[in-house]
Amino acid sequence: MLIYNTLTRLKEEFKPLHAPHVGLYVCGPTVYGDAHLGHARPAITFDLLYRYLQHLGYKVRYVRNITDVGHLEHDADEGEDKIAKKARLEKLEPMEVVQHYLNSYHHDMEQLNVLPPSIEPHASGHIIEQIEFIKRILAAGYAYESQGSVYFDVEKYNNDHHYGILSGRNIDEIRENTRELDGQSEKRRSIDFALWKKAAPEHIMHWPSPWSEGFPGWHLECSTMGTKYLGEEFDIHGGGMDLMFPHHECEIAQSVAALGHPTVRYWMHNNMITINGQKMGKSLGNFITLEQFFSGNHPLLKQAYSPMTIRFFILQAHYRSTLDFSNEALEASEKGLQRLTEAYERLMKLKAGGNTTVDVAGLRQKCEEAMADDINSPLVIGHLFESAKAINTIHDGKGSISPDDLKELQDTWKTFVVDILGLRIGDSAQGNGTEALSKAVDLLLNMRLEAKRNKDWATSDRIRDELTALGFSIKDTKDGFEWSL
Repeated sequence: MLIYNTLTRLKEEFKPLHAPHVGLYVCGPTVYGDAHLGHARPAITFDLLYRYLQHLGYKVRYVRNITDVGHLEHDADEGEDKIAKKARLEKLEPMEVVQHYLNSYHHDMEQLNVLPPSIEPHASGHIIEQIEFIKRILAAGYAYESQGSVYFDVEKYNNDHHYGILSGRNIDEIRENTRELDGQSEKRRSIDFALWKKAAPEHIMHWPSPWSEGFPGWHLECSTMGTKYLGEEFDIHGGGMDLMFPHHECEIAQSVAALGHPTVRYWMHNNMITINGQKMGKSLGNFITLEQFFSGNHPLLKQAYSPMTIRFFILQAHYRSTLDFSNEALEASEKGLQRLTEAYERLMKLKAGGNTTVDVAGLRQKCEEAMADDINSPLVIGHLFESAKAINTIHDGKGSISPDDLKELQDTWKTFVVDILGLRIGDSAQGNGTEALSKAVDLLLNMRLEAKRNKDWATSDRIRDELTALGFSIKDTKDGFEWSL
């Protein structure tokens, strides 16, 4: 089976294993802290893919796992479990920690308009399946038991297969960059990784197994749950670029060792979000939580940014490119989103009349081609902005559009802006507003229109002036008014 690192020319070349059904597996969060911008990027990237696959007519089973055991503090095999450490410090049960941060993660995803997956399995809920997977690897001769733990034999596997097929690394390079054993490790070789770890007496989370009272290695959960819910072969596996090695490389090795063949046809990796050129993440202490972005409560932020501004900011860059955070970039995204929103709302209010005198042809095809070319969301947005010029021309009375062309244009914008890009229009797209705020402002401006009709200029001017002082931009039009924050 070939392993692909991209979905380039998806519409023409992508052939699912069980058409029209597509199996999509994405590495989800380790739930021991609040979600930050680095969590938002994979969530939005694969939400975009999920939406587009459904747009193409596929029935998608989208599995996004939750890591709630086995992710250790120092590296994949050493240190304290991150969730167990949080539970110990806060004097909570580990599953209290998991549930608290999972609830917070789900809330943030709803704010970002990320669709929920079809299945969201927890590593801790699949211990039996992981033990059985280890047994298969042991039976195949690619693992060994040592002092109650079980390790994957990387060199033996590499002699028969290719460890490094996804990342392009060779075993000698990996060996040179792996820490030396200090004489205390249970491993035969420094490059071997844990399938099962014997729990120390103070370890909170542990389960019985044929080898010891312990817990599964971090890499194992995705191999196990992917095959459980999507079968021994499935279409797409996604995650952050930082997971390509060693996490996804280990997944491939585990699956080939246990099953005799790779399970995944296409691998997709979104690139990192950086801050001042450095990866944003909890381990580096330079992260900003999503809630802090939404509230503006962080020293690095000049203001609050709405969830749709964050989503638009991420969609404006190709998922495989590095995205560097700055207030200037977010402010530009906020303005760009406002322009797109205004064009969308104007388009939906346009009246057809006579022949089409502006260039609106071919927008759907251009956007389809951009999405089919490795999910190129920035190019889709560029095509929409180009189309917005024609919309504004018609809106300003300097052009016209036929009924058929208007319907096609409205349908295309709804398909790509709302259904595929997943941008909410009308609630958080109005700057930092909400749906309730939008309705309140509309109510005040309708009261102002009524006052003008009654020649109550004092009331009319007072409403305009006080809204302007609060930061609203108000424009009178022939049909009423427009406003933005």
